Amino acid sequence: MAEGKNKGLVLLDFWVSPFGQRCRIALAEKGIPYEYSEQELLGTKSDLLLRSNPVHKKIPVLLHDGRPVCESLVILNYLDEVYSGKPLLPSDPYARAGARFWAAYSDKVYELGTRLWKLGGDARAKARAELLQVLANLDGELGDRAFFGGAEFGFVDVAVVPFVPWLPSFERYGEFSVEEAAPRLAAWARRCAGRESVAGSLHPPEKVDEFITMLKKHYGIE
Repeated sequence: MAEGKNKGLVLLDFWVSPFGQRCRIALAEKGIPYEYSEQELLGTKSDLLLRSNPVHKKIPVLLHDGRPVCESLVILNYLDEVYSGKPLLPSDPYARAGARFWAAYSDKVYELGTRLWKLGGDARAKARAELLQVLANLDGELGDRAFFGGAEFGFVDVAVVPFVPWLPSFERYGEFSVEEAAPRLAAWARRCAGRESVAGSLHPPEKVDEFITMLKKHYGIE
């Protein structure tokens, strides 16, 4: 790592955010020290967050010497470009493009899973069907490889794995089984769980489910 490049590195984040967890895992994988700043999302947002991300007003934001980098996948790319050490993205340009595609695609897991606990009736059934297709597509892309990039844990793995603790809740609301719908993805999740960077960044599914229950009460969802 170049001298001084971690100076003033601060991550504005929220404890259960899978998007913030992407950044935490990446920072751990690359061995980059940083300061963690927990943000309030359901109440009054901090002036620091609003100044740092005035467009979306959301976490995560990485402050590097006071300069903000917003959006989780943008932050992952930034870390790979600025810091040496283990690369997250593959060296081949075509493979890098593919990794970026699948990382962005994986956001659908969270988007559709959220619809499962927010909506009911036909809307929930539609979200369920779409989520099952997304999981099947990710399962197909993973194939028989240990990780999405092959033998090494990399960019797509970092992007997808924070959604794993949310899956039991999505399974319950959607009445499906990831093990049945995407067995290779389920096995991959178990492999990832053994990594120090993952285990140290994610929370147990029970905590995530408690958070979803709190959100439902907050938004008045029965």
